[in-house]
Amino acid sequence: MRGRIANGLLVQMPGNKHADPEQSRMYSESYKEKELSAMQEWFKEAKLGIFIHYGIYAVDGVAESWSFYNGKMKYEDYMKQLDGFTASSFDAEKWADLIAKSGARYAVLTTKHHDGVALWDTEYSDLNVVKKTPAKRDLIKEYAEAITGRGIRLGMYYSLIDWSHADYPSVFEGGNAPEDLNQANPYSSPADGVQDEAKWQKFLQFNNDQLREILTNYGKVDLLWFDGDWERSAKQWNLPEFKQYLQSFNPDIIINSRLQGYGDYKTPEQGIPITRPEGPWEFCTTINGSWGYVPDDNNYKSLNQMIRMFCDCITLGGNMLLDIGPKEDGTIDKRQEDILLGLGEWIRAHEEAVFGTEEGIMTRYYLGGSTIAKDRKTLYLFVYDDPKENVCLKGLCNKVEKITVLHSGKELTHVVHGGVPWFNIPGTTWIHLTADDTHKQVTVLKLELDGELEMYGGSGAVVTHN
Repeated sequence: MRGRIANGLLVQMPGNKHADPEQSRMYSESYKEKELSAMQEWFKEAKLGIFIHYGIYAVDGVAESWSFYNGKMKYEDYMKQLDGFTASSFDAEKWADLIAKSGARYAVLTTKHHDGVALWDTEYSDLNVVKKTPAKRDLIKEYAEAITGRGIRLGMYYSLIDWSHADYPSVFEGGNAPEDLNQANPYSSPADGVQDEAKWQKFLQFNNDQLREILTNYGKVDLLWFDGDWERSAKQWNLPEFKQYLQSFNPDIIINSRLQGYGDYKTPEQGIPITRPEGPWEFCTTINGSWGYVPDDNNYKSLNQMIRMFCDCITLGGNMLLDIGPKEDGTIDKRQEDILLGLGEWIRAHEEAVFGTEEGIMTRYYLGGSTIAKDRKTLYLFVYDDPKENVCLKGLCNKVEKITVLHSGKELTHVVHGGVPWFNIPGTTWIHLTADDTHKQVTVLKLELDGELEMYGGSGAVVTHN
């Protein structure tokens, strides 16, 4: 073996004096943590999830919770939206059908955002859509039944912070009051500077009680997606005991990173990673510029852009959690629906390059995205743009047995130029491809190799034995 790509980085192998030592060091340092446990395997394999931000903020089409917290509107005006939240056309089965057609393997719904309005009939607060809105329905129950009925993994978003709860603004982050109390937001901190630890403990119990409802009343919850951990320290959130409490309901539950260092995977948001995050990860992003439904936000990403972003995520071994924001009546904007359907159509045409694959090779070898089959004998290249005559692949040590365009099955020819075989330095592989054979969105090339993938990571050599 010369050098083997593992987790996207070159590992130095015996007998390969030209393997890249820096890449080998990066691999050993970055992946010291143990492999994902069996309970997390489904998450690593999922590739795509759908995020759903649904709440009273869709009534007026304002930013969820932040619009009153940041003073864009009065709290009283924000809460008047309770009167207009009808969920009159809410159909969880239609949601689940759309999510299944998108190709997603899991879904995450906002059970309660920072505004404190719960989408289920919680016995620990009257501030919920069953008691306080015309909807008068346990939306979480309908969602959970529809999602699990489709075989989709069930995810629940829950805000750790609650800017409507009287006991929440009882302490400061880390217990440290700011020098200037004018900097303290009264929704999250004691405005008079006086901390009340007893109230804070009552709030923690409130969170525990609501989470117990979520984890016991709706079947098995596969994933908890927390938000808001930044407003308190790990000690204040009672970690790690809090996580152990959650695991007592389901030892297999997966918890995202927003738990002050005690989560199971990283959640970069909106800015797609350039460098691969360590361990399991998920990129969460919006279809336009808003998480919830904002009717005048027309800054939509195109289907092509969304597919490319998805490819970039799986190239780096991560998942994409794509958000939609339903209208207050529960229907989904056609523009958002079309994106999900288009993404699903592309995934179905290229399924073998998406599911059951590992992260791809580095862009130093190929200027595009890629994935690798689990047996490491097949390499999938994502071609984002229409080539003039070739696609270029550098550093491939293997012999290529066959190349096909995945969506059409057409076999392509290729040629290898250069290389110094007696130094184990491969040539450059040129795959003959023109715009006539490309997919209308992103093209996938399937390269079947003569063995497990080997890549050269050296810096060349002076040829002295011509």
